[in-house]
Amino acid sequence: MRNRFRRGDRDALGELYDEHAQAVYRYALRVTGNWAEAEDVVSSTFLGAWRSRERLNPDGDGLRPWLLGIATNIMRRNARRRRSGEIALARVPERGSVPDFADDLVTHLADTEQLRAAHAALARLRRRDREVFTLVVWAGLDYAAAAEALGVAVGTVRSRLSRARTRLRELTEAETRATRTRDTWAGTERPPAAASGAPAATTTPDKPLPGRTPVAPLLTQENHG
Repeated sequence: MRNRFRRGDRDALGELYDEHAQAVYRYALRVTGNWAEAEDVVSSTFLGAWRSRERLNPDGDGLRPWLLGIATNIMRRNARRRRSGEIALARVPERGSVPDFADDLVTHLADTEQLRAAHAALARLRRRDREVFTLVVWAGLDYAAAAEALGVAVGTVRSRLSRARTRLRELTEAETRATRTRDTWAGTERPPAAASGAPAATTTPDKPLPGRTPVAPLLTQENHG
């Protein structure tokens, strides 16, 4: 399929989508915590893959690491745009609090306290460490595939992941303690949560990706992008 895709075979694009769209969606959902944004990341990933197909290495095994690398870059750009927007909004008088994205997931999880602590901790990691963690732990890539996705050495993936795991344990435990303290002062202390730790791949519920996005609209976007 790799060579067919590189040559611009549209059937290969459809096959690629069928094979990997759910994996890209699950990864994007766990990183963003937002159903709609995850769906947008999927569309943008396959559109980006189609546009850059001629730069795809003709040699190699599966294409999932390459696709997840594209998805990572898209979410990285989205995060930069959000930060720019937040800076602009900071100059506008506040009208009320906006719930964190974790609130959208809270009803789907038994341990809401740990979810809140885990996402708060994850957000405080350095971007490079966070990307390695999400690719290996949440997307299920091995070290070599994660290295391919990010364009770094395998040793770099190992060191970043080790650093991320250690830091996440520290931050999650600290955030959990802080949350319990705040709840105690508010008189709404929750029952003790399960042992704190880094967020696991099984903690975030997966909403199935809606019916396959037709390939034609992706190609239409390419023509007008």
